[in-house]
Amino acid sequence: MSQSNLQKNSPPELQHEGRSPAELVTFSISLSILAAIIGLVVYDWFTRRDEPPVLAVIRDGEIRNTQGQFYVPFEIKNNGGNTADSVQVIAELRINGEIEESGEQQIDFLSGGEAEKGAFIFTRNPQEGELILRAGSYKSP
Repeated sequence: MSQSNLQKNSPPELQHEGRSPAELVTFSISLSILAAIIGLVVYDWFTRRDEPPVLAVIRDGEIRNTQGQFYVPFEIKNNGGNTADSVQVIAELRINGEIEESGEQQIDFLSGGEAEKGAFIFTRNPQEGELILRAGSYKSP
């Protein structure tokens, strides 16, 4: 019996046919996506800085007076490598050495290199005294 007769008489699951161009293109794209994901994971693993969070708070723009309230915009940035959870930002307005007003905000989390913006609201003009913005605390995840 010749080989062509064997292929004709064998069950379909035993017959081997070449892949269609669509299958080859789909397989190539899938392999490329998988290689890219693996490459990004390895890159992140090697370049990740294993440093504790380093939090910096700065005023971010002009103080605005609206309906007798003073809005003080700020930005907090995590310059460290690790994530910080439950970040507490504190603002104090000191006039003649006394704390006249204070405020507190809670940021859920800041990844390494991430920044968040917000604003504190005071009833007294912050330009009349000393305004202190600082990070109060954070929790390690």
